[in-house]
Amino acid sequence: MKHNLKITFVLLAMFVLTQFIGLYVVDYYSPIKISDGNLVNVSSPDLPFGLETPEIKEESDFYKLFPSLILAFVIAICLLFFLTKFKVEFILKLWFFIVVTIALSISLISVLPKLKYLTLMVLVIALPLAFIKIYKRGFLVHNITELFIYPGIAAVFVPILNIYTIIILLIIISIYDMWAVWHSGIMQKMAKYQINKLNVFSGFFVPYVSKKVRLKLKKMKKTLTKSQLKKKKIKVNVAILGGGDVIFPIITAGVILKTKITLFGLQFVGGFIPALFVIAGATLGLSWLFFFAEKKKFYPAMPFITAGIFLGILINWALQI
Repeated sequence: MKHNLKITFVLLAMFVLTQFIGLYVVDYYSPIKISDGNLVNVSSPDLPFGLETPEIKEESDFYKLFPSLILAFVIAICLLFFLTKFKVEFILKLWFFIVVTIALSISLISVLPKLKYLTLMVLVIALPLAFIKIYKRGFLVHNITELFIYPGIAAVFVPILNIYTIIILLIIISIYDMWAVWHSGIMQKMAKYQINKLNVFSGFFVPYVSKKVRLKLKKMKKTLTKSQLKKKKIKVNVAILGGGDVIFPIITAGVILKTKITLFGLQFVGGFIPALFVIAGATLGLSWLFFFAEKKKFYPAMPFITAGIFLGILINWALQI
């Protein structure tokens, strides 16, 4: 097991909670619902700050937009890698701050009462939280905001994806994740740079000490003063779960919420229950990784999560037949 049982369950609990928040936020902004097995267009709230997703009029529009989406991901990854390599910390922090503020606002608008000047009220909440997260590094604020950041980002991308394009995207991301972790080591380098230099990490971040260190600390407290304890170097372990590993299951579940397809003469109808199968499959894949991974080794999580998602979709489809 990569981490102890308690920390493993903490990470899994945060992952699952974010998935359910994401399902709610995505559904809130979705202009398409499934009612009695049929796709229905409904009036849905617009994204704040003038954000608009391209309008999908025909099925072919998904495939026309998909190359642009992949290109956007490639540019974002390259830009992040470039800024990390040359240590342009000011721009990186500003970039994270803007993204966090917008994503938090999108999520908060969906859960707060619909009052006058709601967008302004949400900004009053989101701006200080984003500032603390990016510039002050508060452990609790960091992880609490992570619960709402990925649902907000997912709400932007779900409308321009269908089941076929999300499956292709999951495969591409999984291959990239394997390459970035096992071959090039880019993922580890960027994570270490974010944590050690930027004091920012895109994902859940849970520091903890081993049982051996805790016992050692108890003994030290009996013999040393507080000032002496502060000078001692204590080895702290860190359990992390990258943001990409959290957001892609949310996006997939959001796509399944609005999916109805016929393949090989068999019909698959999405909705809330099928989306739950996606979440369950993703959680199963991540759990398998956590429980069977070895300590002090890096693993790409997306291949395991993607396998779990595909398994969840297939099981639900089999139950519908």
